[in-house]
Amino acid sequence: MVLCKHKILILALFFFGAVLNADAQYKSFKIGAKGDTINKIDKKGFKQGKYVLRTEELRGEPGFEEEGMYKNNTKEGIWRRYNLMGDPIGFETYLHGGKDGFQQYYSALGELLREENWRGYNPDAPFDTIAIYGTGSNEIVDYKIVKAEQYSIKQGIWRFYEPVTGRLLKTEEWDRNNIVLPNTPKKEVSGISLKGLKKEIAKTPQMLEWEKKNKGKKNVVRNGQTGL
Repeated sequence: MVLCKHKILILALFFFGAVLNADAQYKSFKIGAKGDTINKIDKKGFKQGKYVLRTEELRGEPGFEEEGMYKNNTKEGIWRRYNLMGDPIGFETYLHGGKDGFQQYYSALGELLREENWRGYNPDAPFDTIAIYGTGSNEIVDYKIVKAEQYSIKQGIWRFYEPVTGRLLKTEEWDRNNIVLPNTPKKEVSGISLKGLKKEIAKTPQMLEWEKKNKGKKNVVRNGQTGL
């Protein structure tokens, strides 16, 4: 009996020491259901590490919980979403705080409802080439170079499924947030000359510095693509 109490005291001291150590590193944190440290905010005010977030039901919209990792205040990697009953309803991937890559969403019964593809912001590619579409058509009429900001855009195939049967209801294809209409050929950015586009932008000092640093590098695409 005495030995058992001794073990409990050691475990309690170990747990208390872990809490004090976390308190020294972070401005605030929580202790999760498994005894791990979650929802940490560092001394700079940045969210770090594992997070569990809860959103309550609001104006008819169902609530949910989500869990994943933060790095320097932005979501990174795989995030899982659950309804408030604990059933998995979503699988998302993030890059620099924005959705990037493949995502899946389910009903409370585990039925696949939707698959999405997104493209996230890449800080290593500070400029992007944006397609300009004609009014009322899917034809690309021009391109414009812009400074890349943090964003997520629809890119790739989206699929929508019928609950219970799993039958594919609809497929959409997206090209940089623009839906691609069926039987309409896409014009690729590669091979597009920027000769006629340079007049449309006023190069900032940051743009000039980026061009200077990357001049002559084999992996730098000179047609305005960012490699995202």
